[in-house]
Amino acid sequence: MDDNIPLCDAADPFPKPPEFELPAGACDTHAHVFGPQDRYPYTLNRTYTPPDAPPGAYLHMHERLGIERGVLVQPSVYGTDNSLQMDTLNYLNNRGKQYKGVAVVAADVSDAELDKLEAAGHCGVRMNLLFKGGIEWMDVQGLAERLADRNWHIQFLVDVSDFDDLESRIRKLPVPVVVDHMGHMSCAKGINHDGFQSLLRLLADGEAWVKLSGAYRITGEQLPPYSDVAPFAQALIEANPENCVWGSDWPHPHFSIPMPNAGDLLSLLAAWAPEEAQRRAILVENPARLYGF
Repeated sequence: MDDNIPLCDAADPFPKPPEFELPAGACDTHAHVFGPQDRYPYTLNRTYTPPDAPPGAYLHMHERLGIERGVLVQPSVYGTDNSLQMDTLNYLNNRGKQYKGVAVVAADVSDAELDKLEAAGHCGVRMNLLFKGGIEWMDVQGLAERLADRNWHIQFLVDVSDFDDLESRIRKLPVPVVVDHMGHMSCAKGINHDGFQSLLRLLADGEAWVKLSGAYRITGEQLPPYSDVAPFAQALIEANPENCVWGSDWPHPHFSIPMPNAGDLLSLLAAWAPEEAQRRAILVENPARLYGF
């Protein structure tokens, strides 16, 4: 193991039930599985090293939270090797579960590889502009037309406050666009920051979807309920509640404050979306439409 690559803390192994009753068919649209490293090696060009987070622990978390559907997102530490995610999706879906995947692929990925990913349950490609090992923006132009033919989407891990022309670039893409972690912008920059306002416009116009996830990545606080995040989440929901989805971001890799409990993270949604019908849309109806459940 490279001593210069930080090792992440493990997720809390005892997820709490959320503080509200989940509707049937609730979906966690953002999580990862990791390890074992000797079978699924990490790319050398990575930002962090995670502890093992196997499919059994992932399912346990969902059972405790009351989640019935999920979307696994290819993490940057595997680069374009989607083997673990494909194996996990095949395992889950062959047992009657409802799980989808978002892959990371090379710009010149073959149609045969995309077919293989699709057969395993993938329906999108992730573009990582924050951590090493992700896809570059220049690569996405060539992929977009091919993904549109498959009715796939593109997912962006990007700090909306630190990317030039993001709004105009997204509007030109021929596929649905999903933005991770509420735009991944520090709350300290304020809700009126041009980058966040651009995201709100994209959302309001139906040009983007947003994941209400990763609150601990943008907060200035140490522990839930991350009160500084609430105005941002509420602004996103107000802009377009039909294009917001929720994600746990389990097992919460690579951040600098204390590890939260997955149940506490899901409970935040009750404050962000106090109306039951709105939560049902975010947890059930919207992800069913986006991911094809």
